[in-house]
Parts: sequence; structure tokens; C-alpha cells
Amino acid sequence: MRLALQGAALGHAESLMSGAYAPLTGFMSRADAFAVAANGTLADGTPWPAPVTLAGDTGDTADAGDQVELSDPEGAPVALLTVTEHWDGFLAGPLTPLRPVSYGAFLSLRRTPAEVALPAGSIAVLADRPLLTDDLLSLDTSEASRLLVMVPAIDGQEALVRAVRAGVAELTGPAELVVIPLPDPTLAEVVARNYGAARLIRLRRTETVVTAEKLLAAGARIPAEIASAAVAEQLRQVHPPKDRRGLVIFFTGLSGSGKSTVARGVVDRLHERGGRTVTMLDGDVVRRMLSQGLTFSRADRDLNIRRIGFVAAEVARHGGIAVCAPIAPYAATRAEVRAMVTGAGGELLLIHVSTPLEVCEARDRKGLYAKARAGLIPEFTGISDPYEAPTDANLTLDTSTMSEQAAITAVLTLLDSHSQ
Repeated sequence: MRLALQGAALGHAESLMSGAYAPLTGFMSRADAFAVAANGTLADGTPWPAPVTLAGDTGDTADAGDQVELSDPEGAPVALLTVTEHWDGFLAGPLTPLRPVSYGAFLSLRRTPAEVALPAGSIAVLADRPLLTDDLLSLDTSEASRLLVMVPAIDGQEALVRAVRAGVAELTGPAELVVIPLPDPTLAEVVARNYGAARLIRLRRTETVVTAEKLLAAGARIPAEIASAAVAEQLRQVHPPKDRRGLVIFFTGLSGSGKSTVARGVVDRLHERGGRTVTMLDGDVVRRMLSQGLTFSRADRDLNIRRIGFVAAEVARHGGIAVCAPIAPYAATRAEVRAMVTGAGGELLLIHVSTPLEVCEARDRKGLYAKARAGLIPEFTGISDPYEAPTDANLTLDTSTMSEQAAITAVLTLLDSHSQ
């Protein structure tokens, strides 16, 4: 049995195998995951801040004692998972490394705790943003035998690594730079401790940071008192002006809610404006061209949304606009898409088309609700399967109470305010 890892799952696997998550050596059991959620400890009482789990619902079954080959996104095997438990769609068990992780940029900086071998008295810094001039001045290395600068990066964070590296080069004291796969920042203290650091410094969001972001968004020059010329050059790649950043406009709503119609109208208006490449990823079109053969089971629907998210993130990575209009009924999968987009350096605006079920069913332009009521379509969203309404939408539209043009205008107004 094989399972391809990407994103958070691949990051967790790498940290488990490197020793950065010690004493954990594998993905959590139900008992550990529930204990972390309830008490902030593993089942044995060891303090632990966040769950480290592996979703293993791939359509296969895995029993205790089975071995699952885990691979990177390109199919290269990285570890064997010896299953100790298959619970609620998650696989638990220890990992046996098969080969060093060779996926992603900056491999020379992705050093393990043993490879870094920090001396006693070292201090770690979580560099989840570039180091500005104030940061360099405040990071007094005189009290530390060495400063470990940890850049949390999985995929698509190359610009951040380059920017932090430019700042580290300006530190006066001894410093080490490592790139760590850190899907959950609450695990940073654990990772720092396992690298041998006596304590962890987290960078604060200061007024200088806010000023830098405003200048970058406007495409203005960054003065030396905020960042050196070398860091500023890299900052402009991490935070390009808003009108050049990749953007994903992600519509979600029930079938028949009007999301595709509004999305198409938005795309047409953006084409009329010009200046940006715009890609439309409608649910039905993607089903025919990208996800042909998938069923409407929950697993296949999630896979369909992940495929949409992957394509949208690639569009955003290259500075374009992707407009997506799937049903996307599950909050967790929408969150995965958001993570893909932000990981690619883009931004996601979530538009919830909240047209009530009874209105959508009355429209039933495709005859799907009638088939679902007749039992011909199992697991149909809104009838026999739930729709999890977003709590993080940037805009909510109800096409039963507003015209198509009013909805399109509302979206364009949001875009205009967002780009300022």
C-alpha cells in the first residue's frame, strides 16, 4: 500500500524522522491525539502542543501490522509507516526512513538536529517573516553561544527563505540558518528544544512591520531604517505590490445557488478591465477536464477540490487570478485550498453564495435535486450529505434576494478594496 504525502503531512513526516519532534517517532494514535486536544499532553502525560496526525482515507484499508510506503509528491519513497491503528480515517504508527528527503528547494539548509549540533546556551529564532533592521538590532547574540534561525517552510516559501538568508548574513554574531518543515507554529518550541536551543524567540508584529507591508503593497521604496538594500530586494519578492500578487477568488455554495453564473460574470468583467491573466475553474468544467472518472463520494469530492486548489495555487504562484466555483461543501478541504494558495505566495478570497436550499432545489436546472430525492444520487450535498457553511468568508451573497449584476458588482467592489 502506498500513500503520497504533500504539504503538512510531508512536513510532519520529515520532522518525525529527523528527530525534530522527539519523543514522537510516528503519527499519533487516537489516544494521543485526543489527549493533546483535551489536556495538551500525550496519553502518557508528556506535554505536547498540537496533534501530529496522518489522514489515511485513500479508499484502501490498513490494519495493525500493515506497512504503508509513504512517498513525496513526485512519488519517491521516503518512509515506511508500520500501522498500529487505523482510526477515524487516520493512520497511526512509527516511521522507518527509506531515504533522505530530496523534495523541495534549499535542501542544504534542511539540516537535522544531529547535523546542526548546537552548543549549550544557544538561542533559536522562529523567522516566519523576513528580518528587518529592528530585528537585527534586537537579536543580541552576546548572550548566546550561537543563534539558530529557523525558517518554517514547506512548499512555495522560497522567497521567504531568501529574504531571511539575506538578513542572517548581516548578523554580527555566530548564527546558523535552517529550513524546517513546520506545518503548525505551535510546535516551534518542541523543534527548538530538539535542536538544542535553550529558548525560542518569536518575532513580533511591530509598527515597523506594518509600515513595511504598507510600503510594499504600494510598491514604494523601503528606507534603510526599515530594511537593508539586500533584505528590501528580497522583501519585494515576498510581498509584491497588491496589484501583482496572485489571487484566488473561491466561490462556494450549493448546486443551483448561482455561484457559477456570478463567477463567470466576474471573469468577464475582469477580462474587460485587462491587466491580469484570469483563469476560470468552474466545478462542472473541472469535472469533465481534470477530474473525469471521479465519483461523488466524499473522498472523490475532496480530491476534486484539492485538484482545483492545486491548479488555482499554481495560477497564483505566477501572479495570475484564478476564479473557482465548485460546491466545496467541507470546511477542512476549503482550508486545505487556502493553505495551498498562501503557500504559493498568493491570497484567497472566499465568497459564500448562501442562496437557501429551497430556492436552489426549486431552480434545479440540471435535475440533480430530483435525482437525489429519488435516491439516484447518493451523498448529494444539501439532501443526503451536509454543506458546512463557511465562517471565514470574505463576502456572502444570496442570489435569491439580489440580482446577478448586483452580486457581480459586490465581488468586484471587494476586489477593488482588497487591492488598495
